[in-house]
Amino acid sequence: MNEPHKTHYTGGCLCGALRYEAEGAPLYQGYCFCSDCRKASGSGFVGFLGFPPGAVRITGEVLLHSKKLKNGRSAERNSCAICGGLVFGGEIGNAENHTIYAGSLDDPSLFKPSIAINTAEAPAWTPIPPGLIEFKAMPPGR
Repeated sequence: MNEPHKTHYTGGCLCGALRYEAEGAPLYQGYCFCSDCRKASGSGFVGFLGFPPGAVRITGEVLLHSKKLKNGRSAERNSCAICGGLVFGGEIGNAENHTIYAGSLDDPSLFKPSIAINTAEAPAWTPIPPGLIEFKAMPPGR
């Protein structure tokens, strides 16, 4: 029997001081292989779920890191101010959307990726899961 699609997502950092709740279906879900995401996560990629800003509630103190990208956009990443755990992207109160990092979900089975972005930057040792729509760079509108 298939479980109905859950529309309530919760998660947070390693120590539990930074938490979030997100309501509704994600706008998109996937993996980013860009060098910035790799370095921020210490991994070969970052799994993400995108939500409109009004769908996400954050509690706890964040440490915001903002970086100007080559294309002129800024990338904002939020970590816990206490343990440093990477939790979500987008500046609170000033973002078109928030990207919740899949590794921070309380229930990781809710992550259903459908895209892979910046695959041209994927290291040879990082496999790209089959069946995803692949974008060599950042897709339009992101």
